[in-house]
Amino acid sequence: MNEKDNFYPQVVESPILIPRTTKVETDCEPYMGMEFDTVDDAWHFWINYGGRMGFDVRRHWYNKNKSEGTISSMRFRLGLCRMGILLNKHVKRYTVHDLVLEHNHLLHTPETVHMMSSQRKISEVQAMEIDLADDSGIKTKASYELMSRRGGGKDTVGYTLTDQKNYIRKRRQRELKYGEAGSLLRYFQEQSLDNPSFFHAIQLDEEEQITNIFWADARMILDYSYFGDVITFDTTYSTNKECRPLGIFIGFNHHRGIVIFGASLLYDETIESFEWLFRTFLEAHNGKKPMTIYMHGCEVTSTTIHHKEMA
Repeated sequence: MNEKDNFYPQVVESPILIPRTTKVETDCEPYMGMEFDTVDDAWHFWINYGGRMGFDVRRHWYNKNKSEGTISSMRFRLGLCRMGILLNKHVKRYTVHDLVLEHNHLLHTPETVHMMSSQRKISEVQAMEIDLADDSGIKTKASYELMSRRGGGKDTVGYTLTDQKNYIRKRRQRELKYGEAGSLLRYFQEQSLDNPSFFHAIQLDEEEQITNIFWADARMILDYSYFGDVITFDTTYSTNKECRPLGIFIGFNHHRGIVIFGASLLYDETIESFEWLFRTFLEAHNGKKPMTIYMHGCEVTSTTIHHKEMA
């Protein structure tokens, strides 16, 4: 059985607040017969060894005893370099039974080791600081720069700006509780029952969590068919407490009154989110593209519209 590598950085307990309990010295060399109390102890040892030697690490495979629910064996490797552990049921400890320390891959220099995915992690204390900054409305890039300067440079932070963005994204997904999502879906269902022309779409991530949302009622769809030649897209109207952008497609009717052609609630202002949004917008309006678009918001919006869906 293969275990997929975790794309997101690990959120681990701070070693200052929660000291490690493993009896294995993390600065020693691995050897045949070496013992570990748990699989996690072996994994953290291998991460530390990879960081000292300058190579990234990953879990290769593991076997699990289904009846007992315990891992009976596991192998960590990169290229030829590998370490396999096997559970000794008599002493209930894991023993190194397969070890190859030969490297057939490039090794990182000490200056770049912190950039390897296995060496990047967000500690419990750092996660609290990121949450506090995000709740206070501080932009992700600004808070990352602040933490970097306070620590003496980006190489001392322990994670990258992308890691921080991914952490915040996952946190916001967790905060969209079933009650909130359920209320929104119930509203869409009620609108669809009242008028079959009501259009809505929801984008899910790989874990089937709601990311982006778009909707347009029958009036919006009708107005766009008449007045959709020139539209404005704006993500600066409002944001909710989770700082998710609210995007509005608007225009003017023949009385110069403002009309709305669609609305969206986004998780972020990335190219991927806007590509999905513009595709969905065109789907809602039967593929009709506007002749002119005025944009307010981030530059990503302009880039996506110009080169992708709405051009």
